Amino acid sequence: MRTLIFCFTAILCSSAESADRFLIRAATIHTVSGTSFTPGEVLISNGRIVAVGQAITTADSALLIDLKSLQLYPGLIAANTSLGLTEISGVRATQDTTEVGNFSPDVHSWIAVNPDSELIPVARAGGITHVQVTPQGGTISGQSGVIALTGWSIEDMIVRKGVALHINWPEMGLQLGAKTKSPEEQVKDREKKLRELDEFFNEADAYAKAINSGATSLSKHPVWDSMLPVITRKQTIVVQADDLRQIKAAVAWAKRRNYSIIIAGAKDAWRVADLLAKEKIPVIYDGTYLLPSLENDSYDAQFKAPATLHRANVPLTLSFPIGSWSAANLRNLPHLAAQATAHGLPQNESLRSITLNPAKLMGVDDRLGSIEIGKEATFIAVDGDLLDIRTNVKRMWIAGNETSLESRHTRLYDRYKNRPIKKP
Repeated sequence: MRTLIFCFTAILCSSAESADRFLIRAATIHTVSGTSFTPGEVLISNGRIVAVGQAITTADSALLIDLKSLQLYPGLIAANTSLGLTEISGVRATQDTTEVGNFSPDVHSWIAVNPDSELIPVARAGGITHVQVTPQGGTISGQSGVIALTGWSIEDMIVRKGVALHINWPEMGLQLGAKTKSPEEQVKDREKKLRELDEFFNEADAYAKAINSGATSLSKHPVWDSMLPVITRKQTIVVQADDLRQIKAAVAWAKRRNYSIIIAGAKDAWRVADLLAKEKIPVIYDGTYLLPSLENDSYDAQFKAPATLHRANVPLTLSFPIGSWSAANLRNLPHLAAQATAHGLPQNESLRSITLNPAKLMGVDDRLGSIEIGKEATFIAVDGDLLDIRTNVKRMWIAGNETSLESRHTRLYDRYKNRPIKKP
C-alpha cells in the first residue's frame, strides 16, 4: 500500500512539474516590445517567461504545446472601464459604478467588482486578460485598480490597487435651450466647481503637511489619508476631459500644481497634440468610432485622431468610453486598434495601444503588456492577424495558467445549434 501511495504521489508531482514548465510553439510570436519571431517559441516556468526566440535550446524537459498555425500575442489590457461594476443597465441592483458624493477619493473601485459577472468571460473571449476598473460620478470619483479576468474572488483577481485618482473635469462649454440655466448661471456653476476642486486639494495639502510635521493630535481621516499618495506625487491623476477647453484647463491646472496627469476620453486631444506632447501627458482616447464633434471637421476627424496623437509623440492608449455599454462590448477592443490602423496609426503602435501602453500607464509594465523574459506568461493564441475582424481567439493563458474562453455567448450557441428541427 505504501509503495502504491508513493507511486501515485510521484505521478502527481511529475505532472505538476510539467505544467509549471512548458514551451509554446506558434506560427508567429508578436512580442510587441521588440522583434516578432516567425515561427517562434516561448518557454514558461512557474508562470513567468524565461526565454523567447525562434528555436529555444534550453527546453528539453518542458512540456510542448504546439499551436501550429496560431499566432501568439500578449494579453490585451482595457483601460478606464466599468467591467465588473455593471451587469444589466436597466436593473439598478446590478449597477455599482457610481458612489454618492461629489468628492470621494477614498472609494476603491476594485472592492465592488463582481467576480461572477457574465460580462467578464465575454470580454475574455475577445482576448482581454486585464482591465482597469474605474469609478464614476462626482468631481473626484475615487481610485481605480487593475484586475486579471480570472479568479474566484477579487483577492485572486487584483493585480494592483490604487492605480490612479479619477477626476471628472467640470463642463467648460455653454448649453443652450429652454430648460437649461442661463449662460451667466452656467459660468458661475463652473467657476464654483473649479474653486471647490482647488480648495479640496489645498486642504489635502494642508493635511499632508500636518502629517509630515508629526502632529500627534491629528486624528486619522479616510478621505485625506486617501489623498496622501497624490499629494506626495506617488499616484497619478486621470482627468476625464473631452472638450478642448476642458483639456487645456486641466493641463494648466496640473502644471500649476505640479501634478502628473493622464487625459481620458480626450475627444479633442488631437487638436492640442503638440501641447500634450510638450507637457508629456499621456492620453486614453475613446473616440475612435465617433462622428466629428464640430460641423467644420472632416468626417474622419475622430478616426484619424490616434494617428495625429502618435505623430506628435503623445503616449496613446485606446479604449471605449467608460460605462455599462462599453463593459458589454470590451471584446471588440482589437477593432478599435484596427480602425485606428486603417486611418494612419502604424500597426505596431495600434498593438501597443491595447497592450504595452496601458500597462505602462497603470504601472504594471514590469509584468504585463508584452512577451518578454521575466514577465508573466499572459498571452492569447489567435487564428490570424489580431487586427483582422475575422480573427478569433482560440486559447488564452493568464500568469501561466490556461484560462477558459467559454462565455454566455458560447453556451447559448452550443445549446441552440443542436436544437431539434421539426419537419413540416
